[in-house]
Amino acid sequence: MNAAQSTMIDSHHHLWNYSATEYDWIPPGSPLAQDQLLNQLDAAANAAAVDATVVVQARQILEESDWLLSLADQSTTIAGVVGWVPLIDSSVGEPLARLAAQPKFKGVRHVLQGEPDSYFLRDDFHRGLSLLPDLDLRYDLLLFQRQLPVAIQLVDRQPELGIVIDHIAKPEIRKGKIDPAWKAGMAELAKRENILGVKISGMVNEVVDEEIDEPTLRAYFEETLALFGADRVMFGSDWPVCLLRIDSYQAWAEMFRGFVEGLSADESKAILGGNAIRSYGL
Repeated sequence: MNAAQSTMIDSHHHLWNYSATEYDWIPPGSPLAQDQLLNQLDAAANAAAVDATVVVQARQILEESDWLLSLADQSTTIAGVVGWVPLIDSSVGEPLARLAAQPKFKGVRHVLQGEPDSYFLRDDFHRGLSLLPDLDLRYDLLLFQRQLPVAIQLVDRQPELGIVIDHIAKPEIRKGKIDPAWKAGMAELAKRENILGVKISGMVNEVVDEEIDEPTLRAYFEETLALFGADRVMFGSDWPVCLLRIDSYQAWAEMFRGFVEGLSADESKAILGGNAIRSYGL
């Protein structure tokens, strides 16, 4: 089996009804500043030969989780939803239990990259996190490389919680270089058994150079693979956000297939789809 024949599951993408007010982080006039819904997803995923996906929250309101689930219920492409709940709310158990009862609801994410380091260690936040394992929910850890030290503390406070790292922890990617601080932090995280996986996603948007250098992205993939092993690395597109730096979903999927081309059939199968299936219980 080669990479082109393996089931490909996108572990990370977004959907939205575009509104400049609700998505104020989207650059006006960019490819992102338009509706990205099921029709657009299906067209992009089919062109990229992607078989199934996990859709991830893009707004920090509870209604987002219900909306994404409603789309997933209409879709044969979306296999899982990572939503948002107010984890710091003392009554978060109620919406969590309601959402967890939905078969496609697989995990929770908070936009920690936008929070101060102190937020990672808040007791009320950890109280919310501690409810996830009993509901068979994972936590998507979204952070910048500079937040790796405090993220390690978060992970160590929740040893029972299965955690998936988004966007390889967002290093600042410069041509021909692997940031040693990123590598050191990721090496520490790799020692934690509750890290279920790392998404090779979002990298194109962390490139600080004007041009994207594919060998440098490949090097980050290979470093992640060396640290976490083929059973904890997974494909993600970060579509449509990736369109800020590349022309299409298909372009990233094809580049990624090139990354796994030299691996064994079992390794390719795991990275392209199997690890996402296992990590999220798809």
